Amino acid sequence: MDSLKRMMGMIVILANFLPLCVYSQTAPPGTDIYVASISMDEGTLSVSTPTNITNRPGYDNQPYFLPDGTGLLYTSLQEDSQTDIFRYDFNRKVITRVTETRESEYSPTIMPDGKFFSTVRVELDTMQRLWKFPIGGGKPVIVLEHVKPVGYHAWGNENTVALFVLGDPPTLQIADSRTGKAERILGGVGRSLHKIPKMDAISFVHKMSEEEWLIKQIELKSRKIMLVVKALPKREDYAWTPGGTILMADGPKLFQFMPGKDENWREIADFSNAGLLNITRIAVSPSGGRVALVADYMMN
Repeated sequence: MDSLKRMMGMIVILANFLPLCVYSQTAPPGTDIYVASISMDEGTLSVSTPTNITNRPGYDNQPYFLPDGTGLLYTSLQEDSQTDIFRYDFNRKVITRVTETRESEYSPTIMPDGKFFSTVRVELDTMQRLWKFPIGGGKPVIVLEHVKPVGYHAWGNENTVALFVLGDPPTLQIADSRTGKAERILGGVGRSLHKIPKMDAISFVHKMSEEEWLIKQIELKSRKIMLVVKALPKREDYAWTPGGTILMADGPKLFQFMPGKDENWREIADFSNAGLLNITRIAVSPSGGRVALVADYMMN
């Protein structure tokens, strides 16, 4: 059972790296989490040189800032092919293990009540469902018993969660945690789901074709879907700042787009000299003062 679990855990990790969940036998690349300061000046974001906060061989990914901005949660693959959730503290520069279970946990996300973080859990039978853990420590509780297999998620409000559900194609679904039921919205979506600041809406990437990927938004009440902006070519990871600007990366370069103000993506930083080879996932702190970037680490 342990060997089977380790093998299946690696398959799940590989699925997280491939846009259409096509499985591969190649080991996932090593990734580190970098953190930089950001500020806005006359509509343009300024980003400092990022600092590597994980700085080790292997997979460290999926950062999510704590509500008070003092640290972040992230997913880390350990030597036993197990993924658990870890916490980085900015003041003490200390890494603490948060979960240590027989199952693998991914995508830590602070829930709207601030008392729990939700996570995609790979259970012992390899099924992926949404669970939650008390932030202060304690036993996990399943959130959506009958919705599976969940790949990624984002909370719209205390009871509504948007889900990337694995399949061919993967689908966007919106679930109610009170009833446990999910509504299928559409197929052909990307893994990056986000609550839009100051709106009752979720954004997602709609892969219209191999060449046309669009960032769209869906209003949670009306289910109305609208275009936000065309994504950078073949890129599906992005994040919102609290002020409503979207950040997206292409290779070592970071771009911004402010809906209603920018006509197209604007390059704001190039981290080639800082050793960031390929930026994927992005997270912004609740205050908007920090950004976390996941990138392939440079081999010496």
